[in-house]
Amino acid sequence: MITLTINGRHVEVDEGTSLLEAAKLAGIHIPTLCYYPGLPAHAVCRMCLVEIDGTPNPQPACRTLAKDGDVVATDTEALAAFRKADAQWLLARHPNDCMRCEVNGACQLQRLVHENQWEERWPKMPAGAPAASEELATDHTSPSIWRDLSKCIECGLCAEVCGDSVQNQNVIGFANRGFDRRPVTVFDVPLSQTNCISCGQCTLVCPVGALIEAPHWHAVLQTLDAHRRVSVVQVAPATRIAISEEFGLEPGTVSTGRLINALRLLGFDYVFDTNFAADLTIMEEGTELLSRLEAGTELPLFTSCCPGWVNWVELNRPDLLPHLSTTKSPQQMHGAIAKRGRFSRSLGPDFADGKAEPYVVSVMPCTAKKDEAQRPGVSGDVDHVLTTRELARMIRSRGIPFGALSEDGQFDSPLGESTGAAQIFGASGGVMEAMVRTAAHFKGVEHDLPLEWEALRGVREGVKTATIPGVGTVAVCNGIASAQRMLEDEAWRDDYVAIEVMACVGGCLGGGGEPKSMDPHILQKRAKAIYSVDAKAPRRRSYENADVQALYASELGAPNSPTAHRLLHTHYAARHSERSLLMRFLDCVDRRDGAAAAKLFHPDGVWSTASPFGVLTGADEIAGLINAKLPPNLRGAKYARHQMERASDIDDLTVLAPDGSRSRFDLELSTVEADGYSQAVIQTLTRTVL
Repeated sequence: MITLTINGRHVEVDEGTSLLEAAKLAGIHIPTLCYYPGLPAHAVCRMCLVEIDGTPNPQPACRTLAKDGDVVATDTEALAAFRKADAQWLLARHPNDCMRCEVNGACQLQRLVHENQWEERWPKMPAGAPAASEELATDHTSPSIWRDLSKCIECGLCAEVCGDSVQNQNVIGFANRGFDRRPVTVFDVPLSQTNCISCGQCTLVCPVGALIEAPHWHAVLQTLDAHRRVSVVQVAPATRIAISEEFGLEPGTVSTGRLINALRLLGFDYVFDTNFAADLTIMEEGTELLSRLEAGTELPLFTSCCPGWVNWVELNRPDLLPHLSTTKSPQQMHGAIAKRGRFSRSLGPDFADGKAEPYVVSVMPCTAKKDEAQRPGVSGDVDHVLTTRELARMIRSRGIPFGALSEDGQFDSPLGESTGAAQIFGASGGVMEAMVRTAAHFKGVEHDLPLEWEALRGVREGVKTATIPGVGTVAVCNGIASAQRMLEDEAWRDDYVAIEVMACVGGCLGGGGEPKSMDPHILQKRAKAIYSVDAKAPRRRSYENADVQALYASELGAPNSPTAHRLLHTHYAARHSERSLLMRFLDCVDRRDGAAAAKLFHPDGVWSTASPFGVLTGADEIAGLINAKLPPNLRGAKYARHQMERASDIDDLTVLAPDGSRSRFDLELSTVEADGYSQAVIQTLTRTVL
């Protein structure tokens, strides 16, 4: 231990502690803009400069280690003047757009200016290099993440978290130097054209509004206000823990009842629990694992409930697609059950006849869930996805006193019942632990095995493993970087029978849509809360969910049955492949979106339909057929959708039509320039009836 003095206060700290951390221990606040717990400190913003006796120049507190005997000052007139000038320079390069900004009220720059009442000093000046006009100032092409570089303060946190320090994706990096320094994508292309997996960690660490989740809450609020549609909301397990932090409650506070009551006050007709679908996921995925074990094929099985991980596989390792579980994520499974199942039919004749369907919203800790809701084969099952942060904005916008709400709220039935196994889905290792509990039951050995698997728990990075008697050794990759390291050699193929991958460290509890926190122990606090809910649950294995059992008895038949596969399983494709383009095209056909379908074709593209419609030439003619000549697709339970015959064969282009007939498609691709960028499109599409 060492002792130092900060602003006249004596503080004792461990050797290796930064001056910023030492000041916090002494109860002294030092402003920062580029600091984030767990990431390397680069001292870019210079807001945390402090004076140290015997040192000629001020030093950044975030990266200066405390030394025994240091005498430190954080509040001198010179430091105050520098911070003011520093902020005024940032303001000169920052737009006055606070009223419309998504992080209004949660922006660190805004908070600093407001607390200190710093006025603007210099005239507005453009941010970035004048010669770098090709850089995208505003990029809304990603379904998950929006970029606005006019608000960027060049702190470097986005590049750090996307790079080697955490995610190891390196989609965002810095270009230029000094005044012209800017975070850009590789080759300055839009995010949608990069290998971004939509994990959203960049939005989590951004101190301003330069990187945000694609906002859906405005549209959701407008739909709820109009009250023309029956509205359904599902809530993920990690959200009910973390949302407490948005309203000043102690980190780790479980706010399930308060959250349900807040959602009802916002106007939702039905409030359901995503955990119901998590239990359903385990029934399907556990059965799928045992089937593969029995057949000895496509092992190990990789979990597929994390859309960031699925995106990574499709983008970088399509050879792994046969190993991915075909089970939909709980979000998409719940959406399919709510819109396409018995619940929707029970809402009235229009719903039963396919003339109407409920408006389904999900509240997730994850930005990639926005991406997932638009995937071919599942699009339309969830209308809008809100992050935990977005829901907090909605609640605040309507003046709902969240912290004062009662904890007596209850989920609606029948899609609100869940077990403790579903609750732990939110934590890294939780999906695997839940699957082990049910797989052990199916193998008839659950009474011989522990209910809790501590070896699979924890928020530490890396790979966690456990050996399950009668099943085999399973692994948990905590963070996408851990998965990448594991896949660098081929040992995983022989070492494990099942592998869970969560793209974000800590699992959903550390998701890109969770509340921003400067608490270095926030993941541990959230995890402790989520496991406490499991420990108190009256039923802790997914197969014990009575409503799930009733759903199988009345509608699905059995796990992995043909009916269950049609509703609860999905398909994959390597990105930018022929199969991927075909799946996107068929999705446009199902949604009767001719304009979107036309964009997938070359302007002179040809579609040989092998039907009375004959051969169509030109994107406009193809769009006209889809929009005007095909009969409207029904909604709800009667919505008809094409499916790939095989879930993950990257070369198979055999399709099952809604009427059950089989067709094979052949594609020829070409390249066109769109918005200044090259993209692959369909030149010819030929259908052969099998």
